[in-house]
Amino acid sequence: MAARTISSIALWISGLVILLIGLLVGGAGVRLVVLGGSWYYLIAGIGILVTGALLMARRSAALWLYALVVIGTIIWAISEIGFDWWQLAPRGDIIFLLGIYLLMPWITRPLARAIPLRRTAASAAEMTARPRSLWRGAALPLAASLAIGAVVGIIALNSTYNDREGRLPTAQAGATPPATLTAEGQGDDWRAYGHSSFGDKYSPLNQITPDNAGQLKIAWTFHTGDQKQPSDPVETTYELTPIKIGDTVYICTPHDWAIALDAETGQQKWKYDPKITERKNLQHLTCRGVSYHDENTGVGAASSAAPGGECPARIFLPTADARLIALDAKTGQPCAGFGQNGVVDLMVGMPDAQRLVGEYYSTSPPVVTRNLVIVAGEVTDNYSTHEPSGVVRAYDVNTGALVWNFDTGNPDATSPLAPGQSYTLNSPNSWIVSSVDEALGLVYIPYGNQTPDQWGGNRGPNTERFASSVTALDVNTGKVRWVYQTVHHDLWDMDVPAQPSLIDLDTANGRVPALVQATKRGDLYVLDRRTGQPIVPVEERPVPQGAGKGDHTAPTQPFSALTLLSNPLVRERDMWGATMFDQLACRIQFRSMRYDGMFTPPSEKGSLVFPGNFGVIDWGGISVDPVRQIAFANPDHMAFVDRLVPREKKPQSGNDQDVQRPAGGSDVQGSSEGGANPMFGSPYSVELNAFLSPLGFPCQAPPWGYIAGVDLRSGKVVYQHKNGTVRDLSPIPLPFKMGVPSLGGPIITGGGVAFLTSTLDYYIRAYDVTDGRQLWEDRLPAGAQATPMSYRSAASGRQFVVVMAGGHGSLGTKLGDSLIAYALPKS
Repeated sequence: MAARTISSIALWISGLVILLIGLLVGGAGVRLVVLGGSWYYLIAGIGILVTGALLMARRSAALWLYALVVIGTIIWAISEIGFDWWQLAPRGDIIFLLGIYLLMPWITRPLARAIPLRRTAASAAEMTARPRSLWRGAALPLAASLAIGAVVGIIALNSTYNDREGRLPTAQAGATPPATLTAEGQGDDWRAYGHSSFGDKYSPLNQITPDNAGQLKIAWTFHTGDQKQPSDPVETTYELTPIKIGDTVYICTPHDWAIALDAETGQQKWKYDPKITERKNLQHLTCRGVSYHDENTGVGAASSAAPGGECPARIFLPTADARLIALDAKTGQPCAGFGQNGVVDLMVGMPDAQRLVGEYYSTSPPVVTRNLVIVAGEVTDNYSTHEPSGVVRAYDVNTGALVWNFDTGNPDATSPLAPGQSYTLNSPNSWIVSSVDEALGLVYIPYGNQTPDQWGGNRGPNTERFASSVTALDVNTGKVRWVYQTVHHDLWDMDVPAQPSLIDLDTANGRVPALVQATKRGDLYVLDRRTGQPIVPVEERPVPQGAGKGDHTAPTQPFSALTLLSNPLVRERDMWGATMFDQLACRIQFRSMRYDGMFTPPSEKGSLVFPGNFGVIDWGGISVDPVRQIAFANPDHMAFVDRLVPREKKPQSGNDQDVQRPAGGSDVQGSSEGGANPMFGSPYSVELNAFLSPLGFPCQAPPWGYIAGVDLRSGKVVYQHKNGTVRDLSPIPLPFKMGVPSLGGPIITGGGVAFLTSTLDYYIRAYDVTDGRQLWEDRLPAGAQATPMSYRSAASGRQFVVVMAGGHGSLGTKLGDSLIAYALPKS
């Protein structure tokens, strides 16, 4: 008798818990319906609630009702998203588990005992038959509905969604060797950040092929010894791509140490520490690479000789305290004849330099071309309307004398700035490496925004012309030759983040010198690099209107016919989560924000921005095979939420607009890509956050990261495959291949193999460029948010692939200091 009492109490408590779950789901479902969303959660919540009430009343009809809930869920889920496993799972996980629970003996036995007796005295046989009667009457239908759900799950597990199959052309694109494989770009070296001044990130080496890539092994590992310090900014990162010239590999570290290594063994040859001055207002601490110049061979055209033959081969190192340092490539010692004892101060000419020190420096290696070293730089994003200039400057490669300067705020005045004068405050800037066409005499600058990114009420005509553009300048004079803008009046941080890729492209009008520009919004703009005119069609389309107070939006935006964004829209059915609860929360959040499609302006209500400012493509860019005229990319699909927060005090006009901005030296917290950004001098601050569920999972359904192959001649994305696992993102190391974001870029080799390391799981992977098939992977000791490179060592004749596994502070990947070289086993 006591056992039956305990059993009845357990049934009642189970019913109460299920009733409360129903109240939770149904109540949130009411909120979703009011916002215009799906009715499913309200209906399912009522079903779960009544199921709980029937259990508390010891009614076997509870199982019948719940079977209907299960079947209804299956029908609804399939009608919304088909048989996509990762979308089905959060729709049905709680429902399925509750169904299993309802079939447990501690539920079915008390319900069986509660079946009413016939009026005649119950026989022992009838009492024994009650459990069987329950299964025939109620439990069996529930079990059958769960079996149907299991079958649907098995089908979904074996279904392929989101991938696109295809094969890129394998034939060479003509008998004439592309320009990127002549002179500078050809051979065993990796001479610049993007392999050559064309920024193609293509090595012609073909020792590693799809047939043998699986045999790659670690050849050597070098530990830099440069680790993140407690005083460093959050965004302390290794985003390094080494260069290799002759028998030496050259690298830099977050604290701007320059190091030379033996290309065959990885042994250190020399190290130079510039002993940078860190300031509290430093937003980033990273060094993406160094640049090289040799007076004997030149980089492109021949250069003038260095005075007295000093430093005939030199390394150019940008530093976080806004210096450009020239080092002897053989010894690592500063070249005394360059600037002041080997140093050019990049704060010279900056407006309000003493106040703004620490808010400008070059994270990326400069461009070295002819007799010039051309340097741009980043400014502190989203902090203030009072920021350093985004000026691009060309210095004599030997003396460090200023040759020309291009300031978007004063674009016609390119002669060297006179002493006592300053560049335009807060003009658009360029964070990443530029590209150069020596034959055309043009340098191509990828531009970002005038800060702040999410409010542009005070932008002038020059900003509106040059921001978020590719701008071609005359190499010798810095004069503008053409400008192509990819976003008008950019309020989304959709700047041009990546080095342009130059390629000679076969078109219906013959072979054309082309420029391929990857963007954060996923569009690839293919332009005639002589004129800036599109080769692949671009269409101006109307976009959502209604910016924050004091601001405006552009009526149209340019859309390229070639895009890596597989679906430009986010819908309620795309909401995701680990369970139905956080998926429901994501649906409510989605319906509560402003979202009118791509280019929805930031708002006080909070706007969904997709693609987010993390970018479909960020600074890692794409890689281009100039022989096959194809491209390989690693696009991301992640939404962000931008919310404008009004200030209590309205900023003043004119020169007093920036009065709320603290003096230089204030601590810049967090990253420009997330969290609270103050935007001093504007009517708002802004909160930028990834679109996440209450449990911290993306609200947007996976995949979040892909690899893609592009036929540049046809202007088509040929294949796209989800890429990467959640092993290093989940609380336990689950190797589910869901497709994870990546930050960094790929490379292509002449053997038809592409390499990528930048996913948020810690792997280097090799792919068959033709069809995107993964060939090989190896576990890395830390995050590798960087772009690899490849070279051949004369000592052994082997082709090496070198990757930096140093982690990324803002993304939370594991930090490290490992530079790792892979090669095929020695024969």
